[in-house]
Amino acid sequence: MATAEASKTEGDVMIPRRKFDKVNEIISRHGKLQSALIPILQEVQAEYRYLPEEILTYIATVMNLSPATVYGVATFYAQFSLEAKGKYVIRVCDGTACHVRGSEPVKNALRKRIGLASDKQTTSDMRFTLETVSCLGACGLAPVVMINDKIYGQMTADAINIIIDKILEEEGVK
Repeated sequence: MATAEASKTEGDVMIPRRKFDKVNEIISRHGKLQSALIPILQEVQAEYRYLPEEILTYIATVMNLSPATVYGVATFYAQFSLEAKGKYVIRVCDGTACHVRGSEPVKNALRKRIGLASDKQTTSDMRFTLETVSCLGACGLAPVVMINDKIYGQMTADAINIIIDKILEEEGVK
């Protein structure tokens, strides 16, 4: 790993030095006031699909904040992740309405279909991340699954398999 391009490995994701250019652009747009930290972290996470530790430290340095302050904000809010997520983040609602109407069989079918071990949250190919959430706010459509920003209601094991098949087909995976 002696290239000028490689800065550090975070998990299995390589962070090239030139990627700090994107972080600098984001900080420039929002400014260096502490009040801009959350929007900066939101944009950085949108870029990387998580908040790499090296980038959190970089943001702290550039914004003249302590790393503990930046890390504290990143860990306080549930919207932020310090672990890499897949291209498709699948959230299965397990609130009362969804649970009673069968979210568990949907989640089990998803795990099986995407080949996700019970102790893992993200597939090894970084295509899918599976999360269980308390509520997606669509109780009338229970059970509900959200893939990235799209809501799917009245899910069944068969229906979620069809949706995953369609995603894989669009990706060119059989």
